[in-house]
This record gives sequence, C-alpha cells and structure tokens, in this order.
Amino acid sequence: MYEFPITGAQKTFLRGVGQTLDASVKVGKSGLTPEFFTELQKNLNARELVKVRFVAAERDERAELAPRIADEGRCLFISAVGATALFFRQNPDPARRVIDLT
Repeated sequence: MYEFPITGAQKTFLRGVGQTLDASVKVGKSGLTPEFFTELQKNLNARELVKVRFVAAERDERAELAPRIADEGRCLFISAVGATALFFRQNPDPARRVIDLT
C-alpha cells in the first residue's frame, strides 16, 4: 500500500482541484486490466491527481474497486462521487511536482 501522510485539509484541497478535472482514465467492462494500470501510472506521473470514471460498474463494485486501484496503483484514494473517483500520488522529485500541498 502506498503510504503518504496527508491531512484532512490537504484532502479537501485535492477534492477542490479535482472538481475541475476531466476523467482521464476509465474503467470499463474489462475491469482492472494491466493496460488500465499502465495508463493510470502515466497520468499519475504527469499530473499527480487523476480522476477515474467507472463506466460499467455498479455502486457496490465501485466501492470495492477504488481501494484496489489505490493499492495496486500505489496511490492514495482521495474521494469518490457517483461514478468518478480521485487518486493522488505526489511526485518524488520536488522539481516535477504539479500540486503543492504545503
């Protein structure tokens, strides 16, 4: 599991930033495929905050998929609203960070 200490205020900030994002990665009928995780990693490396849309998943399935994505994708699950979820992973290189959490 990806461990990164984050405060409640930082989560609130990330949710606010996430409201303006378009879903850049989608989970379809195939579910969590290796291709999905490859695309997720590319987006996390480039943007740090990624919105994922669950296209063919019911409410119960979405609740189970979000923690699995966070675990296997080595990122933090920030929040979920409806059929979208936000994930965050801070870039280890301070010069390449897109989002400032300080």
